Amino acid sequence: MAFSFHRIPVGICNCYLLRGERTVLVDAGAWGGTPAFVRGMNALGVDPKQIDLIVITHGHWDHITCLSDIRAMSGAQVAVHQRDQAWVETGRSPFPNGVGAYGRAMSALAKTLLHPKLPPVKVDVSIGDDGLSLAEYGIPGRVVYTPGHSLGHVSVLLDSGDALVGDMAMNDWYLRWTPGLPVLADDVHLMIASWRKILPMGIQTVYPSHGAEFPVTVIRKEIEAFQ
Repeated sequence: MAFSFHRIPVGICNCYLLRGERTVLVDAGAWGGTPAFVRGMNALGVDPKQIDLIVITHGHWDHITCLSDIRAMSGAQVAVHQRDQAWVETGRSPFPNGVGAYGRAMSALAKTLLHPKLPPVKVDVSIGDDGLSLAEYGIPGRVVYTPGHSLGHVSVLLDSGDALVGDMAMNDWYLRWTPGLPVLADDVHLMIASWRKILPMGIQTVYPSHGAEFPVTVIRKEIEAFQ
């Protein structure tokens, strides 16, 4: 089977379906997103039971709210970095810190108002700092450890130069008007270090969890200007 990947908006979070010899889903969406996930799968003509693995880029609520539903529909294994694993398995996920004045204001408000208690989901694959190859799924790429937005954040780098970077970048109006680095990160300097680690790995196009894809040159310019 030829490899392909598809974006499925699930609430405010993009999920990505990777189809090779087997099928991998990246992230599991935000509040109210289960019907959108079902519609997206139907549009692609894919039965959720065909999903073999769900890779969670990180354990924040907007990436795992629909995980319990999708796991029940698919029977897929769940893979999360070990540092974010407890958030998935307890259903208690904190809100990240803010970057810049707008990000700090958003973070402060969210930490006051949002206290999600999600259905706990057992993690089957605990990803370590050395990441995870997707070769056994017939997917030409790998999961790479990219901490900073959260301490257990990972990204999926495809051999094509397409990078599914979770919240290492953002491109949606309520976060930032133009594409670029995130306005939320627990450790912005660690996140910048993660970008500097993966930028030489052949990335051409950045696919964020919030908003549409954009060329990697945007990130390169922001990293160069970062102080």
